[in-house]
Amino acid sequence: MEPTWWNLIPSYFDGTAFTLGSFPVRWYGIMYIFAFVTGYLTLMHVNKKEKLGYTKDQFDSLFTWIIAGIIIGARLGYVFFYKPGYYLANPTEIILPMTHDALGYHFAGISGMSYHGGMILGTIFTYIGLKRNKMKVWEGLNLCFMLAPLAYTWGRWGNFINGELFGEVTTSGIGMWFPLAHDSPIENPILHHPSQLYEMLFEGIILFAILYNLRRIPLLRDKMPCLYLMGYGFFRFFIEFFRRPDAHLGRVDLFGMSRGQTLCSVMFLTGLIWLIVLIYRQKKAVGSRK
Repeated sequence: MEPTWWNLIPSYFDGTAFTLGSFPVRWYGIMYIFAFVTGYLTLMHVNKKEKLGYTKDQFDSLFTWIIAGIIIGARLGYVFFYKPGYYLANPTEIILPMTHDALGYHFAGISGMSYHGGMILGTIFTYIGLKRNKMKVWEGLNLCFMLAPLAYTWGRWGNFINGELFGEVTTSGIGMWFPLAHDSPIENPILHHPSQLYEMLFEGIILFAILYNLRRIPLLRDKMPCLYLMGYGFFRFFIEFFRRPDAHLGRVDLFGMSRGQTLCSVMFLTGLIWLIVLIYRQKKAVGSRK
């Protein structure tokens, strides 16, 4: 079957946006900047619209903590969740954009960022930033978790431009040819699910819309962290069936799940239990005042 323009979209992109001397600046890194700017500006807008009373200096300091937590956490998460053996043998590659072989060290860039690691340490650093800036911690966490999917959308778009983290092989017309799959020529392409776009849509745009509207319900307004964990865990778990797992891991976790599905199962259950506990305590507190 002759490939359509849709099938070949990934071949139109170059993961490198531009170079500074011999240093390549990749679109994925730029998308991190877009994500942080989107989150910052949206939080500032909500602060003004809802008259929360926080200052620009407070948000500047808070976002310094958030950015540090997400970047450090995403890197360490990949190291410990996905390739601990490799990085124990090559610890310098955890922080240095170099690889080492028989010929010495070579610049390779830092590859490998884990969403789950970024979420965990990002949450911890957000908590610290809120406390240090004398901001209401639970209110701040609720806002950050509600807006997280909006910023997250940029990251998956960056993955798509890079042509990485593509899905399993498919014969469906929605499939795309990814050059980095190295499994077929463009003239006779083997198609893969564009799982980056599935994640961008469901874990990003749709999840944000759901949380934004649930926040209007009084009972759920202050439970965004729980709902986010459940929503992201739910969507990501099912999209993982279409996404090709890391080659060195495969689907080797419990019940044949991928590592991402295992982590998302923990996320969903954590969010569900947390939500039940919060609602129970809230209703108990209301009952005790009657």
